[in-house]
Amino acid sequence: MTKNNDYDQKTLDYIIDEMVETVQNSKDEVFSISEDSRKEYEQLQHELEQIKHQIVEVIDAGDELERKTRLSRNRLSEVNKDFRNHSEEQIREVYEQTHQLQTELTMKREKEKNLQEKRNELERRLKSIEQTVERADGLVGKISVVLNYLKDDFQQVTEIIQDAQLKQQFGLQIIEAQEEERQRLAREMHDGPAQVLANILIRSEIVDKTFRERSVEETLTEIKSVKQMVRGSLQQVRRIIYDLRPMVLDDLGLVPAIKKYLDTASETSNASIRFTPISKEKRLDSKYEVALYRLVQESVQNAIKHASPTKVDVKLEITNARVQILIKDNGSGFDVNETKANSFGIVGMKERVDMLDGDLTIDSIPGSGTRVMIVVPINQN
Repeated sequence: MTKNNDYDQKTLDYIIDEMVETVQNSKDEVFSISEDSRKEYEQLQHELEQIKHQIVEVIDAGDELERKTRLSRNRLSEVNKDFRNHSEEQIREVYEQTHQLQTELTMKREKEKNLQEKRNELERRLKSIEQTVERADGLVGKISVVLNYLKDDFQQVTEIIQDAQLKQQFGLQIIEAQEEERQRLAREMHDGPAQVLANILIRSEIVDKTFRERSVEETLTEIKSVKQMVRGSLQQVRRIIYDLRPMVLDDLGLVPAIKKYLDTASETSNASIRFTPISKEKRLDSKYEVALYRLVQESVQNAIKHASPTKVDVKLEITNARVQILIKDNGSGFDVNETKANSFGIVGMKERVDMLDGDLTIDSIPGSGTRVMIVVPINQN
């Protein structure tokens, strides 16, 4: 099951990476188009300025040619009227000069027309490229937004899937823990109360036989022995019941239950455990008392089992609006980021806190101890 989940996760990660990379490549291509268009726009703008300058020069030159052509035509008209006073050579010279000026003027006007058409074409191209650059820049911005959304959404999807897989594993772990707990209870009942009850049954037969065959004193001795066995069995049963759910939690409340648990934990471990209830004792709804008791139990057990502390401080404050619990130890600590994803103990604590709409904060540095802060709002309508 885990192998399939790992495979599915890798496949999903691959697909997400491919999609993000495709969008990123598209963004890069659009950006490249925008940059190329911007360079082309600058080149065309420079070319347009040169064309405009040429047009001005051609217009000025054409106007000058037009003036000279007009004067040459007037001269030619005068010569034609008085051709007898001019030689054939003079007439031909004036005619050729006028024709040459007329030809140059026509060429200038044609060049002016071509330059103007080229200018108009450049202006159209510049406008089109400008629109392309604007659309490309806008598209790059939109793709960036989409890419950010994709990355955020895909990250959330990945986190949701990982969280779901973690919860699934946590559920399986709970089932396994329940089975182990049942086996442990079965062994304890078999090795403890069941054996004692069997011995009591045997000893009761001995008492009966002693009463019939021996003295009253010997019978009373056997009865006292049976009473001791019954008392021991009763203590074992009470201990098992207390491990399942402390009766003091139901009878006296959260603060006495935590105090009794911490006293027992301090006696059975190498850590000095100090409990400080800050506020006045008050009873809470059963769901709060059970959950908060288990959270303290889990935190302290984790510290003793994994961090080997010499001191553990537990502070509890109950107000009208919330319950705040601080568990602090001077143990070996751990890397929170590396441990959170793989620790079913931490996952279980977070699940309990989430069910109460509370907040769980775990601060720890390897070699510097651990600090667990639990804040749960009280809603007892």
